Amino acid sequence: MIHICFALRDEVGSFAKFAGTAMLSAFENNFRPLPSITVHLLHTGTLTDDNREKFSYLAGRCNQRVKFYNVDELCADKLAQMMKLLPDINETRFNKAALYKFLIPSVLPTKISKVIYLEPNVIVNLDVSELWRVDLGKKILGAVPAADIAAELPAQDKAVTDGLLKPEDYFSSGVMLMNLELLRGAEEKIFDGLKFANDQKYFTLVDQTVLNHCFAGQTLKLPARFSSFVRIARGRKESVEKKIYCYTAHSLQLNMNDPFNALWLEYFSKTPWFDAAALANLYASFQQVHVRLKKSMTNLTIAMNGKTRGFCATPNYVDDLKKLFRVRDNEEFITLENQSSLKKLIDAMKKSRGKKIFFIMAQGFPLSLLSKAGFVFGADYLNALEFLSEEQGVSMNSYPLLHAM
Repeated sequence: MIHICFALRDEVGSFAKFAGTAMLSAFENNFRPLPSITVHLLHTGTLTDDNREKFSYLAGRCNQRVKFYNVDELCADKLAQMMKLLPDINETRFNKAALYKFLIPSVLPTKISKVIYLEPNVIVNLDVSELWRVDLGKKILGAVPAADIAAELPAQDKAVTDGLLKPEDYFSSGVMLMNLELLRGAEEKIFDGLKFANDQKYFTLVDQTVLNHCFAGQTLKLPARFSSFVRIARGRKESVEKKIYCYTAHSLQLNMNDPFNALWLEYFSKTPWFDAAALANLYASFQQVHVRLKKSMTNLTIAMNGKTRGFCATPNYVDDLKKLFRVRDNEEFITLENQSSLKKLIDAMKKSRGKKIFFIMAQGFPLSLLSKAGFVFGADYLNALEFLSEEQGVSMNSYPLLHAM
């Protein structure tokens, strides 16, 4: 029996579809006699009855098994202890579900000696038994080195750039083969790792940082095919292969011309989450986009009433801005290169306040500085990046629409 574990925290009920789609991909890419997979779903009390029934129906339809574990009930004391070790993390965008993977050894029955951990945002596009058959030996984990996925990934963890973790040993924790027998004896080590993350204020990738801090030297390096990031594969213009794909950082979109989007949607369309309600939610989301667009057009007309235009862009966006807005030679244009040019922009806005509206095109530009200087968004300035479209090489972000389905 292959054991697979997902951890899910889903307050609004819209994230279960991703775990369900990942689950189906694992079921369909498994060629052992049925039943051969048990999915262990760690969740909170926020898992709705409807979503629970859909998970059960999907497993039954595929002649596989799913078991549910409410970690808030089963591990209340341990969760409280973990959060006590992370008192500063509540000020971040931290999702407590990141801690659930530390609880897998405690929650799963002791007769289970190993488990495949998968993030809910994956598609298993290979025979999952390939990963299951990997012999961990005396290693505590099996994972793909982050550098084998992309050279820049280890440096995204501040613990690596600070020299506290070795980049060559640093691994991605989205897909792991876990030796539960050894992990059950490593609970105190994990608690020490949580304290380390809090002391160093390493909250961005807290679960991955902790696991690397604790077990980088005890982790078997797995082949890269077991954890391929879609945004990186897409950037390299790779075709879909027999791999486990991780859809991170909004890399999943509705554009079916992209083979990686099509791969995910192919599985999603076969789950019980793809139903009339999903289509109705998608339509409602498009309606909201349409309404916002009309409001934006109206607000722009009001903002421009009686005013001339001014423009500001970082050097990499100068040509895009001039082409998009057909900037005339007599219109004010400021190239934003340093603090001196920022001061020039603020001075120009003060001088022409009420008479001119500035269109600013600068990725990562702190528009809040203009607000602190007393300028009003929509009246004194606008974010010109919002006007870019596919023609300028900026794809529509349809991930929120997928999430709403």
